[in-house]
Amino acid sequence: MAALLDTNVLVYRRDAAAPAKQRIASALVARGVADGSVKIPHQALVEFVAAATRARPPRAPLLSMSEARAEVELLLATTDVLYPTEPVVRTALMGVSAYGFSWFDAHLWAYAECHGLDVLYSEDFQHGRLYGSVRVVDPFREPS
Repeated sequence: MAALLDTNVLVYRRDAAAPAKQRIASALVARGVADGSVKIPHQALVEFVAAATRARPPRAPLLSMSEARAEVELLLATTDVLYPTEPVVRTALMGVSAYGFSWFDAHLWAYAECHGLDVLYSEDFQHGRLYGSVRVVDPFREPS
């Protein structure tokens, strides 16, 4: 099963203030890299750098710019990164209309839809919901 990783998975992987989520994110990325089952959209790398290097008073940034760059370089070397294309943009526009997504969420979903990925790992969508051919899985969700 091929899956797309949202930015929050990448950020939690480096966030020691949320140890349970950090363990889950680290395991998900490690497993996906090892078996080649995860893809990362270019957008998530851009958002990761912004989120990880932004100060969140009273907390310092999660990473320095140098550390964030090293993390992105590692992801680029070990993971398939998907880049925006015209079909992704057109599908994202449809996602805004059809599902009421924000532009950034629509764009993220469109990567998965256009690349035939079954799962979108994210805590920012409705867990378990099928959007087009993509099912959202919140890896941080407490079992019910």
